[in-house]
Amino acid sequence: MVDYEQVLLDLVRPMVDDHQSISVKRMTSLDDQEILLYVYALSEDVARLIGRRGQMASAIRHMMSIASKKERKKVTIKFETY
Repeated sequence: MVDYEQVLLDLVRPMVDDHQSISVKRMTSLDDQEILLYVYALSEDVARLIGRRGQMASAIRHMMSIASKKERKKVTIKFETY
């Protein structure tokens, strides 16, 4: 079984300035086939992760969907600031 939190954290950590300020949490979902992940970071880091017109966020979501295909899961990623 893939540790999706760690995979996502390893994917986004090099993209931010303060590596300690970023965290990934897995939340429960009503659907057993869905994995809900939240990326928490400082506002300027979240802006960098989302990118222009959401291009970076889209690429991150695409990479995570590829990682989850083998287990037939859907990964939903939300970006939050603190």
